[in-house]
Amino acid sequence: MSASAFVPKPVQEQVESGEAFSARYIYQGPDRETLGARLPLADIPVVDLEKLSSANPDRDDELKNLRSALSSWGCVQAVNHGMSGSLMEEMREATKSFFATPKEEKHKYARQEKMFEGYGNDMVLSQEQVLDWTDRLYLTVTPASHRKLKFWPRNPPSFRGVLNEYAEATEQIGEVILKSMAASLGLDENCFLEMYGQVPKMYARFNYYPPCPRPDLALGVKPHADRSALTILLQDKDVEGLQVEKDRQWFRVPTIPDALLVNVGDQIEIMSNGEFRSVVHRVSANGARERISVAVFCMPDKESEIEPAAGLVDENRPRLYKKVKNYYQHYKPGKKTIDDAKI
Repeated sequence: MSASAFVPKPVQEQVESGEAFSARYIYQGPDRETLGARLPLADIPVVDLEKLSSANPDRDDELKNLRSALSSWGCVQAVNHGMSGSLMEEMREATKSFFATPKEEKHKYARQEKMFEGYGNDMVLSQEQVLDWTDRLYLTVTPASHRKLKFWPRNPPSFRGVLNEYAEATEQIGEVILKSMAASLGLDENCFLEMYGQVPKMYARFNYYPPCPRPDLALGVKPHADRSALTILLQDKDVEGLQVEKDRQWFRVPTIPDALLVNVGDQIEIMSNGEFRSVVHRVSANGARERISVAVFCMPDKESEIEPAAGLVDENRPRLYKKVKNYYQHYKPGKKTIDDAKI
């Protein structure tokens, strides 16, 4: 059987049917001894997006705060971002409601072979691949003309409307952050947006993590850095799970109910010539409680050429990355994608 022909049974169905825990989920990475351990809490800086407005008298200080956070942690907790708490809660509830529908309903939106969009779990790229303890629904959300609505759930009935509103709000937040990132580095605030190209995309991934019988052996998501420019994450309000790596140590990411966690992805690391580092992160498995999250990946136009901004390259700061195009297609299993872009 080829790797692409093997489709794991959704972990939610495995749990509900009482199946034995499979060895396919046993993580073997060098950090496996930290699985199930009580890790220290990450002191990720909180950034007030209202203060990043050009009219705000505190803007310069908040730009310094943003730059420091993204240079050290590769992520920030964004507050006062303009998205209402009610919309965030509606998106959480719509996510929970979808994964609570009968399996026959969820399978109406099943991912097709060799495609990432739709409902399923880990995309299997090799027979040796260790699987993540999670189920997912992956959708293109912008531009609207690129949406594959056959994968957009009709149950719960509110799902499509909530996601449409959530996507619009997230797109505006992403633009504010990209402009502020550039400004914090002394660049024209439109620098990164212009490199984005004419048809940038956003993808939403809805994650469901059922209780895991062996949280000491499995991970909800294995360690990785995102291939996006930015990832904007709506965390579960009640259950922690996200963990980030800093200075070769793992930390728990706290849940702040009204905050959105913003991660630097590989493409911003390239654009910023390494000033901002894409954060390596993973998701722990929980032995007692289910958990959800919604990740929105902000991606440049596939025809855009991504490279370090000219204002960040000089005799004292050599160019660290090559020019790359259609970066998202460069994925190689078991390798950090950005390594191929380094000079």
